[in-house]
Amino acid sequence: MKTETQNEEICCPLIEVDKWDNQILEWNDKLFAKERVRTFFYMPLNFSQVMKRFDAKMREHNISFPDYLCLSDHTSKWNMDLYLAVDKEIPGINHARLSGKMFTKVYEGPFKETGNWCKDFQRIAAEKGYKIGKMYMWYTVCPKCAKKYGKNYVFIFGQIE
Repeated sequence: MKTETQNEEICCPLIEVDKWDNQILEWNDKLFAKERVRTFFYMPLNFSQVMKRFDAKMREHNISFPDYLCLSDHTSKWNMDLYLAVDKEIPGINHARLSGKMFTKVYEGPFKETGNWCKDFQRIAAEKGYKIGKMYMWYTVCPKCAKKYGKNYVFIFGQIE
């Protein structure tokens, strides 16, 4: 996709921040394709290969990617699980279903701020009286698109216990 003001390809659409920021979402068996990504001190190593595999399978089976929602669960310094929202199961791919209430908050800036964002998220959630369990990150654009847009929106989704 090319923007009118730029003559460069944009692979990641810009997300409507207000639709997702400071929201409570209630999911009941929300369907996600799930895949593991190798990381080195939390930095993804094979993220693009995993996304290309998802994309090829989705095109092959005419499967939609609602809201471009892709959650990351950093399970350790060495790997993370990706949860890609899909409208139906993809043959040959693992799946997961998430249920419960999620509190969301948007942050903007370089990825190196993630630790600070997580602390701020926990503080805000506590002020609202939410006890947060599992947390997921939604990195809405790749580094190349973040540079092209001049914005790098990252959402935190926290499961309310």
